[in-house]
Amino acid sequence: MMSTARNERLPNQPLSKLQSVGASIPETGHPVVSVVTTKPDSVLDDIESGMTLAGIHQHFTPEIATLLKINISWQHWYPGCSTSPWQLDGVIQALKKLGHRELIGAHNGTVVVDSFEGERNNKHKVVQDKHGLPTVHLDSVPNNWVEYVPKSEMLVLNDIFPEGIQIPEIFAGKNIIHLPTMKTHVFTTMTGAMKNAFGGLLHRKRHWTHSVIHETLVDLLAIQKEIHPSLFAVMDGTFAGDGPGPRAMRWHIKNKILASSDQVAIDAIAAHMMGFDPMDIKFIRLAHERGLGCGDISKIQVVGEDISQVNWGFSGTENTLASRGQKMIYWGPLKFMENFLLRSPIASWAYLASNIYHNGYWLQTHGRNRIKKALETEWGTLFKSY
Repeated sequence: MMSTARNERLPNQPLSKLQSVGASIPETGHPVVSVVTTKPDSVLDDIESGMTLAGIHQHFTPEIATLLKINISWQHWYPGCSTSPWQLDGVIQALKKLGHRELIGAHNGTVVVDSFEGERNNKHKVVQDKHGLPTVHLDSVPNNWVEYVPKSEMLVLNDIFPEGIQIPEIFAGKNIIHLPTMKTHVFTTMTGAMKNAFGGLLHRKRHWTHSVIHETLVDLLAIQKEIHPSLFAVMDGTFAGDGPGPRAMRWHIKNKILASSDQVAIDAIAAHMMGFDPMDIKFIRLAHERGLGCGDISKIQVVGEDISQVNWGFSGTENTLASRGQKMIYWGPLKFMENFLLRSPIASWAYLASNIYHNGYWLQTHGRNRIKKALETEWGTLFKSY
């Protein structure tokens, strides 16, 4: 495959593993992922450029309403953890320039994260108010959920929810843009566009699927392709996180924005940049094998930046005390007690334990100092300006 940018070999990686091209959309039939370098004073325009390079105008039309799936991984602001305000701001600005008027922000809470508090602390509400963006908090109105029977064969969801799979009624028939950040995750090595659907398309019992999380993400992508006319993702790597994500991470300033209409491809490129082999990450490999997107980076066109030498060396194998305990239940010696501990009336103990650990111990002993240092950077200054 021809390339208009230099293609050099990473250590222990054959030339065929990655192709990069310059600032033009290639006509090769291969999925396109744009990678744009940015800075605080140009980030809104850079997001628009990244979306244009990735062909947003080819996939979305203003006649169809578009959901913006905002990521809130923690109700506290922590760099690289949740959708950034400039990420949301830039995407809305770009879509409005393309004539999109029916935009809807979609938030979700979890059993341990309050989406309303997270919306405020992560400065999403400021951006929403600026643009007059209507929003929906998916978990706040139970009647918003309807049963959905997938046309595709499900790997695990029918078994986990034999009473029926429920999805938000508002999702069907609308386009969706996922707004993840570049970070690692204790259960999935890395988390991106595919994992972002986990927080919106499944209800609060989604944690029941953690023991089969990779298969769940593949099932959810199959459902998305059935209910959404088009999908897109804009990933924020201005702050990126490695270590025991999504909350107890080490943040790094990487100044990158990624965009693509292929949810698998953008996750594959993000994984590659973080230092992982995408096809070693189970949800990427399974989605690729099922034809839901491309996880083979030799068949992905990267436009904008040459990333052939990029390897951030992130760690996706670290754990917190909380995640070690969860893994013992999901895949370890306590597996036989999973239903009792996490799916019975006593499950609230797990939510309490997570809150005490993350919002109490870890935030006070590690998080506060890291947040303070992040706020002293130029991206921190931009965050405070919202």
